[in-house]
Amino acid sequence: MKKKAEQKNIIGGQALIEGIYMRGPKKGCVAVRKPDGDIFTETEDISVHPLRKVPFLRGAVLMVDNLVKGYKSIMKSADIAFEEEEASYGGADEWISKKLGDKGFSAAATVAAVLGGLFSIVLFLIAPTFIVGFIDGFFPLGGFKALAEGILKILIFIGYLFLVTRIKDIRRVFEYHGAEHKAIACYEAKNELTAENVRLCSRFHPRCGTSFLFLVVIISIAIFSFVPFANTLARAGVKLLLIPVIMGIAYEVTRYAGMYGNRLSSALSAPGLWVQRLTTFEPDDSQIEVAIAAIKMVIPQHETADDAAL
Repeated sequence: MKKKAEQKNIIGGQALIEGIYMRGPKKGCVAVRKPDGDIFTETEDISVHPLRKVPFLRGAVLMVDNLVKGYKSIMKSADIAFEEEEASYGGADEWISKKLGDKGFSAAATVAAVLGGLFSIVLFLIAPTFIVGFIDGFFPLGGFKALAEGILKILIFIGYLFLVTRIKDIRRVFEYHGAEHKAIACYEAKNELTAENVRLCSRFHPRCGTSFLFLVVIISIAIFSFVPFANTLARAGVKLLLIPVIMGIAYEVTRYAGMYGNRLSSALSAPGLWVQRLTTFEPDDSQIEVAIAAIKMVIPQHETADDAAL
């Protein structure tokens, strides 16, 4: 079996407001285009939780960790990107820090990120259960209940992504998402990280958060079809308990698809790559420069196979 990119370090990222957060095995970096045109960068050391080494458990751990770091990084990027507008009263995170203190801010950020993630999970995975349960009360669906829930999940997920792309500011974030993918692809291809080389790379990447979330939806349809309870509340409760299991499976599939180049990995990647057409757009050179600045800060000096973010 041929391994893709010869087991280089797994580097992942997230698009921010006028910037990108890159995460490598040992370091993370926020890179943001400032109003004056310069690129702000800030790095952090990353500690590896023991569970991040355990297959099928690391998916849920990484999901929570990425939600927390992503929330903090977005707040940081907003402060930097709009620093001229906020100069008179300070950034949002600075204001919260003054009110709550550093530990209080960290706790507030963690709670907000986790709650946001839980809301998304309820929207995409649990809400269809209640909607179909309501419909079933008027038009009995019988054995088609699980199928109806599955179709509704996909429609909600795709519809949500399509609608947010209509928002101008969100579309620009998705352009940075494309720049993030291109920079990672350039690194994995062992090409020099220049704007010219990065520009030629694909904006689609199999190891992407969008692909991961879509896999969560698809895998949940398969697993939830075996939930035996007809009662809507009972079904919803069992599904909530199974969410960490689904995340664990989805992460391992996404990780495999991003590391190996064969027919199986291509087949597993295909649905997620298609959905990425809604969440990644072609970046301009200024956005690519930000992605390059971010990824250069997290590439370790010694190349070793290691786990990192999606």
